[in-house]
Amino acid sequence: MNARALLAIPLIAAGFLGAVTPAQAATNPTSLTCQGQGVDPAAKIRYRTETLIKAPLHTVWNVQTDIERWPTWQPPVTSAKRLGHGPLRKNSQFRWTTPVPETPVSPPTTLVITSTVEQIQHGRCIRWTGPAIGDGLRIDRGVHVWNFVKVKDGVLVRTEETHTGKQIESDVPLATKFLGMGLEGWLKDLKTAAEARNCD
Repeated sequence: MNARALLAIPLIAAGFLGAVTPAQAATNPTSLTCQGQGVDPAAKIRYRTETLIKAPLHTVWNVQTDIERWPTWQPPVTSAKRLGHGPLRKNSQFRWTTPVPETPVSPPTTLVITSTVEQIQHGRCIRWTGPAIGDGLRIDRGVHVWNFVKVKDGVLVRTEETHTGKQIESDVPLATKFLGMGLEGWLKDLKTAAEARNCD
């Protein structure tokens, strides 16, 4: 489900970012996991991507998991609020919003995404799930997995997400394209924010 629209994601709102390659959209037999749990294996809409961020692991992790600051570095996220207190942990919830432009299957709207952390391992991975609901657009369930791997030049961040729902499954290629653009945009923004913080 971050930060750009079709769920956890900046999704459709990132429509200006470019094309999604079939290889990235294809089902990957080695899906990402967090504590043994991955994305929805039966989902028709899925996307996986990765990027190298030249910053320390703790910096990348802190930027990504400081939910309420998402709007400061992700333009497609217009609000983000934790629905509890304390450190981010299993069963933590957060609600965030992102505008979505008109598409061939939905009107312009703002998606309200309520995410629940299902698995988390500090500095290594996080997996959250939840619905995204807007006027005229609904994603019944998004599953979003993030992996963070310390490498020689920084951190390799991998992410994979699936979406399910009758409405978005009416046009799988379109929904996959928007999901891919959203995730690519999220990684680009995360890289920019973490590397800038590392230079401070």
